[in-house]
This record gives sequence, structure tokens and C-alpha cells, in this order.
Amino acid sequence: MPKPLLQDTALRYFLEVVRSGSATVASERLHVAASAVSRQIAALERTLGTTLFERHPRGMVPTQAGEILAGYARRAGLEEERALEEIQALQGMRMGLVRIAASEAFANLFLPRLIVAFRQQHEGIAFELDAQPPAVVSAQVREGEVDIGLRFSQAPEADIEVQFSQPAPVLALMRPDHPLAGAAGIGLQAMSEHPLALPGPQTTLRQMIDAACARQQIRLRPALVSNNMSTLHSFAIEGGGLSVSSGVAVRQLRAEGRLAAVPVTDAGLDLRTLEVQTLAGRTLPRAVQAFLDHLKLQLPEAM
Repeated sequence: MPKPLLQDTALRYFLEVVRSGSATVASERLHVAASAVSRQIAALERTLGTTLFERHPRGMVPTQAGEILAGYARRAGLEEERALEEIQALQGMRMGLVRIAASEAFANLFLPRLIVAFRQQHEGIAFELDAQPPAVVSAQVREGEVDIGLRFSQAPEADIEVQFSQPAPVLALMRPDHPLAGAAGIGLQAMSEHPLALPGPQTTLRQMIDAACARQQIRLRPALVSNNMSTLHSFAIEGGGLSVSSGVAVRQLRAEGRLAAVPVTDAGLDLRTLEVQTLAGRTLPRAVQAFLDHLKLQLPEAM
């Protein structure tokens, strides 16, 4: 690859235009003149002999060549971060940063407990944990904004390496003294006869439930809809009725005897998997790899 392409300034400016979709917005975020951003983009295009952006009245969209260069630039930046961390940690894993994006089901209880346990052995490692909808989790991994993504998935994602995967069955939640608490399984039709608290339509869990209801012509009328999993759990704990969840999200609440969980048996509700995601082709920093290994050991027990 031509040497001028590796100049840090040009790649930083280029990536910011990709992220923002505008040279003007990119210049504001970079605190430089818009003309400087435009010059760097033009220089890259001359060096490569190809157009990197489609220019539209409302913004700039990467061409196929631009997407390829963006992928390279992201990986180059992440490799630089990894090298610096490795140099700083030559005397042992005394420092480092692990950035995680996760669905709320993991971010509330499961990941904080794992982080605390990990830091008891590696107190110099710091963490950033961002709770996001599933699609945003994968996007942040793909963009290099986080090191590890933890989410529920129903289909493969481009440029994503799946480090760990296992089925994530849907559970119906209720108080331990609820009449259904001892059932071996329950269907959506039976659940519809009880007050329900359901997640919002942006979640994979709700989308699966809605699809299964549509196939069976079941109409659910939830008493509560919330994008906060703790709210849904509290609805069931307080005796409001039933809710739904994955096993990992309510592991501790079940262990404490505050919730009972029964598998939901309808066809199609077994298509979701729990995935641990990283950027394809990336070599992870030592601290990130160590926590990833720790996470993969704990997940089977959590389900």
C-alpha cells in the first residue's frame, strides 16, 4: 500500500467523514477547517486513483472503495491501541482498558459481577460498559468503538467474528408462588390469559414473540411495555403477572428465590442465540483477550 496512505492525519479525517457523513460536521468534531478535511480526502483519492465518497446534497456516502479503506483504517487504529497497551504492560497485566457493548440483559447484573471478579485478580484493568440495543452492539464492534459485544442474535453479522454462541431459550417469569411456577413449560396462548409485561418492539425477544403470535393468531395485550429489563422483572416480582426474559438476565433473581422461570414452548422461540462478538480479523489487546476468556468460561453456567 502506498506510504502516503498510512499518514495518521489523512486516515483520521477520512474516518470522521465516514462516521459523520459530512466534511463540515467532521471538521467541527475534529476542530479543524472544513477545507483541511476536504484536502486530505482529495489527497487520498489521488493517491488511490479512485473516488472514496459519493457526494450528495445532504452528505457524503462511502463508495465500495471507501468502505474497504474505512475497514483498514479502523483496524489500523485498533492495532495501534493494542501495541501501546502491550508495551505498557510488559511487566505483567497491570493496566489496560476493556470496552464492552452489551444488551441490557447482560449489562444490569451479569457483566458487573464478572467485572468485579476479574478485577480482583487484575485490579489495574479498567472497563467501559455501554448498554445498547442489539443492532447498536454489533455496529459499535464493527466500528471499533468497543472491543467486545454481547447480545442476542438471529442472523450472522458482516465483519463480525463470533467468539462464543449458544441457544438462548425464552423464559416466562413469575413469582415463585404463582400457579404456573411449577409448570414444565407454557405457551403464549396460556400466557395471554394473564397480565403481561413485555419488552419494547426494538428487542429481538419482542420481535420473536410478535412473530410467533402472528403465526398462531394470538393477540397479546400487555399490561406494561418497557425498554428497561429491571422494570419488567419488578413487575413479576411484585405480583403484577408474567414477564419474559433470557436465563442470564435473571440468574441471580432466581438463585435468590425472587423469581421463578418456565420455558416458553412455542415454535420459533428457539431461534435466538447468545453471541459474544469481536471485530473480524482483529488481534485483541492482552487485557481484552484475558477478559474474553473469562467471559466465555462463565457464560455456559449463566444460562
